[in-house]
Amino acid sequence: MKLFLKGERCYTDKCAIERRNYPPGQHGQGRPKFSEYSIQLREKQKVKRMYGLLEKQFRRTFAEASRTKGITGETLLILLERRLDNVTYRLGFASSRAEARTMVRHGHLLINGKKVNIPSYTVRAGDVVSVKEPSRQLVRVQSAMEGAQRRGVPDWAEVDREACSGRIKILPTRGDVTMPINEKLIVELYSK
Repeated sequence: MKLFLKGERCYTDKCAIERRNYPPGQHGQGRPKFSEYSIQLREKQKVKRMYGLLEKQFRRTFAEASRTKGITGETLLILLERRLDNVTYRLGFASSRAEARTMVRHGHLLINGKKVNIPSYTVRAGDVVSVKEPSRQLVRVQSAMEGAQRRGVPDWAEVDREACSGRIKILPTRGDVTMPINEKLIVELYSK
């Protein structure tokens, strides 16, 4: 499945999934039989790789989602969408989540005028995420902003391209997650 890990490359013909949609090797084109556990594990691994998390970070986020009132699977996806590195990617300041994470770690972003360099920072409704003044001239930021116009901005945020800033209007919901994720399988996996 295409996870859009490589940024702009995933939208072109150079994408590996477009070229060869099966595993490498002699037996790559065979049809494997998946157990119930393997299907749940693959779903969890897919979400982990999409958002660029390690196992410990993902497990901690799941534990927070299970403590929160509401449906655990939907809360998990909402918490992942609210991470600063994901918000940076969704606002169009970076071409991939990995690049957004690097931007956050290198201190190129401000939240409500204050420097934040923690990718797992959870944004709230009303927060203003902006790129620092000197960082706006970076080639990566400029090319990502151009690519983001084609990708679009989610409904829960608004972007001011001239000021290189975005505001979180409301918190994202399950309907705002565009990737095909079956969060019920992840909840079943962790509830064993």
